[in-house]
Amino acid sequence: MSIQAKEILHDRYRILRPIGSGGMGSLFLADDLRLDGRQCAIKTVVGDPQATPETRAQARDQFYREASTLARLDHPSLPKVSDFFSERGVDMLVMDYVPGEDLRSMTRAAHNEHRFLPIHDVLTWARQLIDALSYLHGQSPPIVHQDVKPANVKVTPRGLIKLVDFGLVKLLAPEERTITVVQGRGTAHYTPLEQYGGDTGHTTVRSDIYSLGATIYCLLTNHPPEEAKVRFLQTESLPSIREINPQVSARVDRAVHWALGLHPENRPQDISMFNKALYSGVFPSLEGTIDFVPETPSEWWTHALTDPIQRNMALIAGLLIALATVATVAAQ
Repeated sequence: MSIQAKEILHDRYRILRPIGSGGMGSLFLADDLRLDGRQCAIKTVVGDPQATPETRAQARDQFYREASTLARLDHPSLPKVSDFFSERGVDMLVMDYVPGEDLRSMTRAAHNEHRFLPIHDVLTWARQLIDALSYLHGQSPPIVHQDVKPANVKVTPRGLIKLVDFGLVKLLAPEERTITVVQGRGTAHYTPLEQYGGDTGHTTVRSDIYSLGATIYCLLTNHPPEEAKVRFLQTESLPSIREINPQVSARVDRAVHWALGLHPENRPQDISMFNKALYSGVFPSLEGTIDFVPETPSEWWTHALTDPIQRNMALIAGLLIALATVATVAAQ
């Protein structure tokens, strides 16, 4: 289906211009004729042209079920899905239009200017993305985005993050069967190994954690990590972030590399665990217990006061220091 400027879809949306395209569909900017002054983004969802009529009918039913789910989502870092329909055999999703610059463009600009994006900004954006993914993964059934990457993240003029593309979103049914709005594998540098299997039911919330880790890696180094399939064959092909950008802390470096584990079991089990590792330095040790990795003495004391075991250790250490001081003074 060819969509032209000034064309009106669904008796409501006047097409202004194309604003994006890919193998799974195209994105258009449009005026909403029912709401004066409102602009929206319309995503076309391309199906398999070789599919049988029965398969196409099943895919359309699936599209309507999952588009209904997306329309119920309400989060400040996700564009609101306001409508969905089919026209001339093409399924279409209507979302809020999000102005601003995407993180891929910002990273390329930094690279061209021989600088890195401010670490504080990157961690602020990452926190917003973590909150959005926590919201998606907390739905019933959980929703996995499957295509987190810098190009799909926009920074609005007010500095807010928006995860803008729902092209590969899937729902996880109770038995973890994959149900995908649009079949696809995502972008290679940000795609975990298990997602290469297509619609086989192996992608989970940990797949999004991998993609988020790859996104943060790119924002901190100006380069995406090596593809997962290359890393599988060349185990030393992923340099640490600090090798490229020494300003990044060891804690952040370690947390991102944990998220980039090739096997899902080698990544944080959920987004909250990744959040703790990235911002609080809490990692599981080899014995499966929680291991705290501080960046500064003040971080250690702050953690010690909230953790019973560490608090006792801190009190004992403080007592020993006090006794040593008294003994030194007495000896003088």
